This record gives sequence, structure tokens and C-alpha cells, in this order.
Amino acid sequence: MGARIRVFLTREQDKTLLNLRTADVPQKVKDRAEIIRLNAHGWYVEKIAAHFNWTAQTVREVLHKWRKLGLESLWELAGRGGKTKYTEEDIVFLEECLKNEPRTYNSFQLTQKLESDRNVKLSADRLRRVLKKRGSYGSESGRVSRPKSFANAKK
Repeated sequence: MGARIRVFLTREQDKTLLNLRTADVPQKVKDRAEIIRLNAHGWYVEKIAAHFNWTAQTVREVLHKWRKLGLESLWELAGRGGKTKYTEEDIVFLEECLKNEPRTYNSFQLTQKLESDRNVKLSADRLRRVLKKRGSYGSESGRVSRPKSFANAKK
């Protein structure tokens, strides 16, 4: 068995971690802050793990991260995967084009417009899915999918 992990907090750090209990932050952040406080008040890793119904290794990771990064360690890092290449303003720009311009666009033409005017490169398929999800697909306004009553009447 290795050495016990023990965290020591200043009064300000302890007060900050205590205030996180009532702050509008994710539950994981509150739990991590409480784990650090309990360890600073003398609780062992195994007792903290039993209290939170976590594994002892997870509690150790929280404590090691606290030592390394401090308050920053309580929050999650950005997720994996590809980040969006467009912003909300880019999609609003396209929606305005669809509303205000008299011509109609297909998704490929919209991607070309987006690339030439806003310097944002997006595939036609991806743009179609984004617009469909927002409910603003094509030059016509209205619902994207058929109403249920219409779908049932066709059967």
C-alpha cells in the first residue's frame, strides 16, 4: 500500500470549495469539491469513496488532479471528436439569405455561398442536416416533417 494522499487547503480555498455546493455548477464539480474538502478535514480515500459510492481510484485521481491543477481540475475538459466549423451567426446568415433572396438554393449552392461569403467550409450533407434540425430547410418556411395526421391518412 502506498502513502496516504493528503490535501491541505487554505481558508480561502476551503471557503471557495464550500461555496461551490450552492453555486450553479454541475453535480460532478460539487462532488469533486466535497471530496477535496473531506480529505483536507482528515478523511481517508477509502472512507470518501464509500461515502460517495465511487471507487478509491477515482477519489485518488480527483485528489491528484487538485494537487496538479488546483481549482481548474474540478471542471471537465472539452469533449473529444470534431469541433463545429460553423457558428450560430453563419447559420443565421444562411437563413436570412433563404428568406430575403427571391431565388432558391440547394444544399450544395448554400455551402458554396457560405464558403465564399463567410469563409466557412461545410459539406452539403452536413449543412442539410444542420438546417433540417433547426427547422429552416429550403427556401420555404414551415415544418420540416409531415404532420402526424397527414402521415396516418396516407397509410
